[in-house]
Amino acid sequence: MACAWLLAGTAQAAQPAQPKGPGAHATAAPAVKAAFGQPITEAELASWNIDIRTTDGAGLPDGSGTIAQGQAVYDGKCASCHGAKAEGGPMFGTMVGGIGSFTTERRLLTPGSMYPFAPVLFDYVRRAMPLTQPQSLSNDEVYAVTGYILHLNGLLPADAVVNAAALKALKMPNRDGFMVDDRPDTKAVRCMKECKALR
Repeated sequence: MACAWLLAGTAQAAQPAQPKGPGAHATAAPAVKAAFGQPITEAELASWNIDIRTTDGAGLPDGSGTIAQGQAVYDGKCASCHGAKAEGGPMFGTMVGGIGSFTTERRLLTPGSMYPFAPVLFDYVRRAMPLTQPQSLSNDEVYAVTGYILHLNGLLPADAVVNAAALKALKMPNRDGFMVDDRPDTKAVRCMKECKALR
């Protein structure tokens, strides 16, 4: 008897709720149509495509800046977190010095000591800085502040004009300080069918 009561209750609970009251009638739920927005044009997509191949600077945009301009940008938009002359502030440590320290037991990680290619610094500043308004700097401002930080690390002279060509040409001190990762899984290539197993 208890089982029959339980089964009846379950069957009743599975039934959809019916309208109540005089004149009420059941209506089907409206069909939901999938919406995919609008097609995007290549021109609209271009503003999102800020990829830079840091090994050779492919993708660096037009623009330029000087060391003096970079100091002005830095003092106005960066020093509150990174400190005066990029020597460390309330939120981040120094971005200056440490060149050659990777061969010692006391490494100091800075753009000058760590980055193998100068476009890495441009790419990071453009994508992520300033912390409170990432991607708010113009390309000229990013070139300028990148140059200023490289100058503080002794890698560019005070009268340098920083642009794509200058960053591509600059050989960073730690360029040869990295090893090629030759583990088998790093050789993987995209494969959709008839894929070969890694050896």
